[in-house]
This record gives sequence, structure tokens and C-alpha cells, in this order.
Amino acid sequence: MRTPRPIALSDDARAQAIASLKQYADENLDEAIGDLKAGLLLDFLLEEIGPSIYNQAIADARAYVEERTADLAAVSYRVEFPLTTNKRPPP
Repeated sequence: MRTPRPIALSDDARAQAIASLKQYADENLDEAIGDLKAGLLLDFLLEEIGPSIYNQAIADARAYVEERTADLAAVSYRVEFPLTTNKRPPP
């Protein structure tokens, strides 16, 4: 089995997430936090809660694909030799 890669953000997404965490802490926790604390909190959230979010996203994507492909056999099947098959009595 392959070792899963850790959940990582692009540099831009990480910077935006840190800014968002700092704003949230300032507005809702009555405590301003700096980049270091916000970055550590983000790392914790990605490591601890990220897999649950990832798993749910994969389950949602899988359900979506399965729903779209469930009827694939019916919509992609064509009767072979339709002119002669329809004239024969069923076995």
C-alpha cells in the first residue's frame, strides 16, 4: 500500500489561510495572533482534520461519478444486427 502524502497547500493558499485564521482569531477569540501561531494552527488543522475533509470530498466525488456512470451500460449499448435480430422469434 502506498503511503499517503500529507495534505499541502500552495504558497498562495497557505498565505490566504493564515490571513483568514488571524482575522478569525481577532474577531472571534478576542486575541490577535501572529503569522507563526496562525501557521502552526493551520499545520495542526491540515494534519488532524484535513484527512476527514479529504475523505468526505473523495466520497462525494466517487458518489457523483458512480451516479453519472450507473446507467452507462444502458445508454451506450446498441443492439447488434437490429434488422435481423428483430425478425427472429425470441428463443
